[in-house]
Amino acid sequence: MELRNVVIVDGVRSPFARAVRGKLVATRLDELGAKVVRSLLERNPKVEDHMIDDVGLGNVLGNAEFVDMGRVARMAGLPPEVSTFNSNRQCGSSMETLHRVAQSIMIGSIECGIALGAERMARTIPGDEGPFTRVTEPFPVEYTKAQRDMSPDHYENFSVPSPDFILDSPPKVSMLQTAQNVAEVYGLSRADLDEYAVPSHQKAVDAYAEGRFRDEIVPLEVEQPVFDDQGKWLPDERGEMITFDQDECIRPGTNFEALMNLNPIPGVVSYGGTEIVITPGNSSPTNDGVSAILVMSEEKALALGLEPLARIIGFGVAGVKPQIMGLGPIPATKKALAHAGIEAGQIDRVEFNEAFAAQVIPSIADLGIDMAGVNVNGGSLAIGHPLGSTGARLVGTVARELQRSGTKYGLATQCIGAGMGISTIIEAM
Repeated sequence: MELRNVVIVDGVRSPFARAVRGKLVATRLDELGAKVVRSLLERNPKVEDHMIDDVGLGNVLGNAEFVDMGRVARMAGLPPEVSTFNSNRQCGSSMETLHRVAQSIMIGSIECGIALGAERMARTIPGDEGPFTRVTEPFPVEYTKAQRDMSPDHYENFSVPSPDFILDSPPKVSMLQTAQNVAEVYGLSRADLDEYAVPSHQKAVDAYAEGRFRDEIVPLEVEQPVFDDQGKWLPDERGEMITFDQDECIRPGTNFEALMNLNPIPGVVSYGGTEIVITPGNSSPTNDGVSAILVMSEEKALALGLEPLARIIGFGVAGVKPQIMGLGPIPATKKALAHAGIEAGQIDRVEFNEAFAAQVIPSIADLGIDMAGVNVNGGSLAIGHPLGSTGARLVGTVARELQRSGTKYGLATQCIGAGMGISTIIEAM
């Protein structure tokens, strides 16, 4: 079977709001998703509603607020003939959804589809915009060692040291703990992480000033949440309608000294007996938000007279040991590069999900990619990381950045909870 080319026609997203006290707290997630899908289609009038064959939703915390893709599609005005599905690969959910829709196009079972990612973290995680701090009860050490002995050695796939203090640590740990583990494996200091984090905000501020997110973010009319004196949302109080058009977690005044003054996150431990280096400043915030990507066969896009942003040329999903979850992008990207038939040195732009600064630094170094092309418009430390929405955001952002910069190859990659990574490689058209 000859596979067809798949192209990215367009990608849009909502602004990403702070969790708990953000501007999307009073807006239902299915309503938000419907608004983003509708906006995506309205700005691409040559793609009529009936042409959409399949719509997938990537979502992680669905138990917190009922999210059904069929309901979102109907609220967006799509006809009942459009099929829908939900997908959950943790933080990689909407990128996984994109892969599924694209693969269906490649084999000819559909012509056109939408990959959607949506997350409501505000009604799941207590606290402000700091990272997810829930720590899972560790497994018994005996079980840990048995699992280690039975597991294939993923370290041969990339140059990661494997000291016993990491391998003997609990295999089921919080994401925060895995960031600390990675920092210890590579000997990264608190200063290393905070020095990486500062430019994430600065570059995002510059990107807004230059209008680089103008075509990516859909301004939305939403209800302003009403909070009490303690910052608790009052759902029975109705707020005024406002225009929400800018990510809430970007901090223009971020500097190294301010980040170094933040306290380490409670609950994180050091299995090597070193400094706790994971803080709210070098970890991604918790957010609410929706992202969507419109994809179709290249043949169909050209027949409709469209000008696609990019062609999808490589996929990769891989597992790593759960204790070093943040390194998942390394083997996933190597798979995607092999699929695309290109070398890491050919990658011009990268959108690397900054779940933690601790995982970006060693991953990019191991892959041999020039850091100058990574997250040039700021990363998730500033923009935000609404779990299931992030993957589609990364792909849409890098596709538009290739067009803006006149470069050729782009990579979108992210780590995934429980020890995985997922990557997508695209080529500008």
